[in-house]
Formats: sequence, structure tokens, C-alpha cells
Amino acid sequence: MAKNTSLYFRIVEGRNLPAKDVSGTSDPYCIVKVDNEVVARTATVWKNLNPFWGEEYTLHLPMGFHSLSFHVMDEDTIGHDDVIGKITLSKDAIGSQAKGLDSWVNLTRVDPDEEVQGEIHLSLELLKDTEKISLRCQVIEARDLAPRDISGTSDPFARVIFNNHSAETAIIKKTRFPHWGETLELELDPEELSEEGTVTVEVWDWDMVGKNDFLGKVEIPFACLHKTPLLEGWFRLLPLGNSEVDAGGKLGALRLKVRLVEDRILPSVYYQPLIHLLVESVISPTEVEDSSALTMLEEVTTVESRQDVAMTLVKIYLGQGLVVPFLDYLNTREVNHTTDPNTLFRSNSLSSKAMEQFMKAVGMLYLHEVLKPIINRIFDEKKYIELDPCKIDLNRTRRISFKGAVSEAEVRDSSVEMLHSYLTSIIESIVGSVDQCPPVMRVAFKQLHKRVEEQFAEPENEDVKYLAISGFFFLRFFAPAILTPKLFQLRDQHADTRTSRTLLLLAKALQSVGNLGLQLGHGKEQWMAPLHPIILRSVASVKDFLDKLIDIDHDIVSEVPQRAVFMPSVTVKEGYLHKHKTEGPQLLSRFAFKKRYFWLTSETLSYAKTPDWQVRSSIPIQCVCAVERVDENAFQQQNVMQVITQDNDGQLHTMYIQCKNVNELNQWLSAIRKVSIYNERMLPSFHPGAHRSGKWTCCLQADRAVTGCSRTHSAVTLGDWSDPLDPDVETQTIYKQLLQGRDKLRKKYLETPDADQTSSNKEKINSDIHPDGAECKQMKPGQSVAARLLAVIDDLEQAHTTFQRREKEDGTSVILNP
Repeated sequence: MAKNTSLYFRIVEGRNLPAKDVSGTSDPYCIVKVDNEVVARTATVWKNLNPFWGEEYTLHLPMGFHSLSFHVMDEDTIGHDDVIGKITLSKDAIGSQAKGLDSWVNLTRVDPDEEVQGEIHLSLELLKDTEKISLRCQVIEARDLAPRDISGTSDPFARVIFNNHSAETAIIKKTRFPHWGETLELELDPEELSEEGTVTVEVWDWDMVGKNDFLGKVEIPFACLHKTPLLEGWFRLLPLGNSEVDAGGKLGALRLKVRLVEDRILPSVYYQPLIHLLVESVISPTEVEDSSALTMLEEVTTVESRQDVAMTLVKIYLGQGLVVPFLDYLNTREVNHTTDPNTLFRSNSLSSKAMEQFMKAVGMLYLHEVLKPIINRIFDEKKYIELDPCKIDLNRTRRISFKGAVSEAEVRDSSVEMLHSYLTSIIESIVGSVDQCPPVMRVAFKQLHKRVEEQFAEPENEDVKYLAISGFFFLRFFAPAILTPKLFQLRDQHADTRTSRTLLLLAKALQSVGNLGLQLGHGKEQWMAPLHPIILRSVASVKDFLDKLIDIDHDIVSEVPQRAVFMPSVTVKEGYLHKHKTEGPQLLSRFAFKKRYFWLTSETLSYAKTPDWQVRSSIPIQCVCAVERVDENAFQQQNVMQVITQDNDGQLHTMYIQCKNVNELNQWLSAIRKVSIYNERMLPSFHPGAHRSGKWTCCLQADRAVTGCSRTHSAVTLGDWSDPLDPDVETQTIYKQLLQGRDKLRKKYLETPDADQTSSNKEKINSDIHPDGAECKQMKPGQSVAARLLAVIDDLEQAHTTFQRREKEDGTSVILNP
């Protein structure tokens, strides 16, 4: 039984941060670490002590983790960034909150003695003979130690302590992966055998000047050596002591949302009955109004979990090749239950959320292609644009002419002109993108158009079939991406105040376009009136676009099950990176990286000098066996990763690539890991350094072929719209949601009103269902499906219980006969 750990966190905002700059403000950003490894960096919010970020991340960690920390920094253009404070949350603390953490948390001071990481490989043995008693400690090696020196490494040595006895290893310079291989012995007095002390192994960074820096410790109760005379293994290094205090809020606070989801995933065969019920709901519904497993799932889905459930269902039905029938089923029910066309899809129902998540899952690359050029132009030009007379600030405008200060009228005229230009570009790009839109998306909209047209066939409802599509397409897809481009990965940074206002005005205008201009003049924002003409002129072209969008053969979408959202030929990620030049004479590190344009698909990682270059070099994804970070010390460069491949002869080859920042590094690491996640020859370990000058820069070993000194992280990925489909994980999510609502379903569909009959109700239901699941005549509508669904839930619960019991009994995973 596999283990799946997902960590969801959202950095909402900060408050009352201390001023670090002479201007009396700070330029705060957050660095997020999991077990001291940087996994994300928020954008910098300039000159603000109460910053808003609103950035969220999902991290998949199959190996688990120990702690999650948020470091708040003040960015400085000159010199090192200042540390403001941090928040550290242990895995246990996060997991203890059933619904997750959602609160303000005070920042604490950063104590270097608490910033430890890594593991140490030890062997401890208690030796007793007639002549002497001794404690023998073999200090073998350590890995992933914290860097304490400016070079990005440390000079580690280990010290063993028990009572008043101690011994130290040699110092190994300039490494975070030391190999000592030393045996230290402490001679003990006979009376010390009865003491209940602790054996401590400390790791320190040696400094020639000043005091040594603490790198971590391991504490082992002496009593353990009486029970197990020989202890050996890898031990996690712990801080010196928990001295963290929240400083009474003097360092400010962060509002965080953090949720931990830990699941044990059963073998696929156990989930097939539930998958069968979900598939049956959409491929053979007798009547759309009948109850089904899908409608029952919707009944027990909470408002908080609806988006997650919708995304999970979209992935399940994508994997089954049934996403169009799935959406059609939900949309048909929604349309049939709506009497007023003005309220159609206005709620956050499961159908609305499913359409939103579907567009993100299959349409993000399309959205990028349509919007990215115009978004980049808006960010680059940074125009001051404002239409609201209450918000026009003449001091923030650039002089438009040489006649003197500008007037409000001139500001509005200039703003209208720029907004016309931007909005025209956006609309032209969208209405000209019919052929770029993914076919599966077009077919889903075609089905939606058909259902709405059938339900609202009256002449006065002529526009409803267009509004249903444009409501999703413009209002829930394109407009949010324009409003917050960073959250849709269109930009690396949040917009500044000026650009953000421009994007807001454009998003409002595009929403009016999506509403076909029907609500113009009815709102409070009458100052948007100068844009009304262009909005109204766009309505005809938008309708024409929507007609062309749904003019597609339904059979063009393959109904074959698929493991990935994207076809092999589709580029999952692309952009400029710097590739290490290995051929030719050895260059200085900063000149050894050459700028190249990279493309990643599910089949190849390729690169060339420019996007238009005719000749490309390619690496087959099936040859990838590790994708990992590289220590800064290897090339004296930050944000470097390595792609390790294996050829047909079994030889390993490494390509080093430098990214422009830590977020880009994590995105590329995650993307390549996702497309290679099913490769068979993945490495268990790797070298985070490079082999230079006859040795590895990480562990200082001379042999180029020596086994890696650090564990690989092949399944650690960032969750996003490009995640590969994993039916077992996704079905486990649905099972958990149904398990929470099991009592509600049982009460509604199976239990009789008469309390005296409740105890025998289950037996009656079981007798009313044939072995093949066929419904008997005496059963009420929905009762048969509910009974089958509840039986599946019970079976899955029992399977989980059995697996967990067996694991506890023998300490290993087991495979049961289902």
C-alpha cells in the first residue's frame, strides 16, 4: 500500500512587519522551506509593512516531511537581504488540524542554532568484557548538512558525548556531505552502566576565527544500548533546543492557510467498483433526474471541499476518456433545475466548479498562448491608467505634454485611449483563437450550448446559449487570468499598484464583454462609460467566435483512457535557461553556462540556441533517471539543477541547467519529474555537486562512478494544472469524501422512518439487491444505487483497516487478494 502526502499552503498576507529600510518601510517577501529545502519564494511587495501575497502552492511529498517554515525577508538591492522573522510548523501540528490551519501566526526570531538540517549515519555499540567497559561509536558519514560558510559549504566534525566523556572526529573541510569512517571509543566506569543518561552526537562547523557553528545533534537514551547493544542507521539531526518565542508580535504576523492530506493508497483493483459506479453515472443514466453515485457525491460535498472534489472528478473522467459526458451530465442537471435564465451557473455548484477546473486542466497552455503577449506588454509599459474621478492622482501621472501639469480630463482621455488599445488586442486575440482552443474544450462547450438551447428555446432567451458559454469562457477563465496573472503563471511577479489597476479595469471590461454588454449602464461604476462603445462593438464578433468555437465534430475527441492531460506532441513547458558547456577547455564557472531555449514534452527535453533555430538537441524522457538540485558550491552559481540520464549501455550522463530564480528552478524540476514519473530506472541517490578537479565537490570522493551521497526526490512535485493523472490517488480522494458523508446517505436513502425497524434495515437492503447489483421491484428510487455505493464505501474502509493492521503486525506493506 503506497503512501501519498500532499501539503497545501497559502500565504495570504502579513501585518505590522518591522521597518528594515531607512525610508521607514520594508520590501517583504516569503521563502517557504520544507525540511530546510526551499520550495517556493513569493513575489516582493515593495514599500509595504502590511503586504498581500495571496499565493498558494500544493506540494506532493511521497517520502513525508518533518517541518514547514516561512521566512519573511526584506529585499535589498544592495547587499544581503535582511531577515525579518520566521514561522515554523511541525508536521504533527499541521496534521492535528482536521480542516487545516487558517489563522494569523506571529513571527519568531531566527536563531542559527535552530536552522539545522540533514542526517548522520552512526553505529553505536556497548562493549562489556572483564577488562573494560566502553561505548564504541562509529561515525560513518553525514548528508545534507546546513551550509555555514560563505562558500555555501561547511567544515564539519562530529563529537560524541556521554556524561563527562567525549571524543571528536577529524574536520573535513568544504563539504556538506562528509565521510568520516572513524571509530570513537569512550571508556566507562562500571557504575555508569546503571545511569539513565543520554548519548549525544553533535555535529559542528569548524571556524578558524570565532566560535564554531552548530549543525545539529542526535540524542539516544543510554537505556536503548542495554536492550539493543548495537544500534546502526541514519539519524535525523535535531536543533540545539527549542528557544523560539513569538516576540509578542513585535516582528509582525502572517495569515496562513495550511492543510496536510495523508493517504494510504490501495492497489488499483480495490478502487474499480467505485470507478465503475462513477462511470455508470454518466454513460448510462436512465433519466438525468435519477439519483446516481455522482449526485450522491454532490450531496455530501461541502462548500469548502467542492473545488477539490471538482478537480479530482475532472481528472478521473479525463483518465477514463469521459470528461465530456461527465460535464454534460452535470450541466444538464443544472440547466434543468434552473427556471430563471439570469441565474444559470451563477452559483458555485459542482457543475460550475467542474467546468472551471476542466478549463484549467486542459486549457492553460491555450490561455498562455492567447494572453501572454498582451499581459507582458501591459507590465512592460507600466502606464498610469485611471477612469474613476475619485481615484485620479495627478501627482502620479507622467507629463503628457509640455504645456504644464495635466488635468483630470487629459488623464481620462489618455486612459481611455490606452484601455481601448489593450482591450482591442485582448478581444482580437481571443476571437481569433478558435483553432488554438483544445478540441475537448470546444466539444464540452458545444454540448453546453445544446442543453441550454433546448431548455430556453423562447425567442426572448436567444442570448442565453451564448451567455452560458461566455460566462465560463470570459468571466471564469480569461478575466481572472488578466486580473491576477501570477496566479495563472503568466508572470513571475505580482503587478505593481499601477499595473494592477490597469489589469483590474481590463478584467471589468472583459467581464462586460462576456456578459454581451447586457448589464452596461446598470451598475454603480458609471465612470466606465467611455469603454461601453468598444464593449458593444465587440458583442457581434464574440457571438460569431462562440458559433465557430462550437462548430466541431463531436467524434474528434478521442474517448480512449489517457494517463496524461496532454498529448505527447504538446509542449508542457518552455523557455530560456542556461546550459552548462561541458565540451572544450574548462571555463570559469560563470562563463560555462550558455543561454539556450528549452522545450519539454512528455517524450523529450530538447534545446536550441533560439526558439526559431532549426537544429535541436533532444533527450528522450524515458532515459531520465533523476532530476535534482545542484549545490551552490558546485559552480559557485545559484538555482542550478541536473538532469541525469542513462543510455542503452547503462552509462550515466549529466546535464547541468541554471534557472533565473528559485521558483523557475522548482517549476522545471517538478515538470520534468512529472513527465518521467513512470520511468523504470530511477536512481535512489545522486551527487548534488559536480565532479571537478578529480573529485566530487559535494562528498569529496575521487571516483566519478561512486554511489551518490544524497537521496533523490523523484516523486516530490509541485501540484498544478499539468499534473499527470493518477486514478488511484484521485479515487481515494473521492472515497474519503463519501466516507465523511456515509451516515447522511444511509439515513436519507436506506433507513426507514420507524425506529424499531432500523436495526434490521441493513439486512433487508442486502436481501433486496441481487448479487450483480440489479434493483429489485420493492426498492425505492435511488435506494439500489445508494446501497451499492455504501457497500463499496464499506469495502474500501475494510480494505484500509486490513492493510493497516497487517502493516503494524509485520512492519511491511502487503498485497491482499481482493
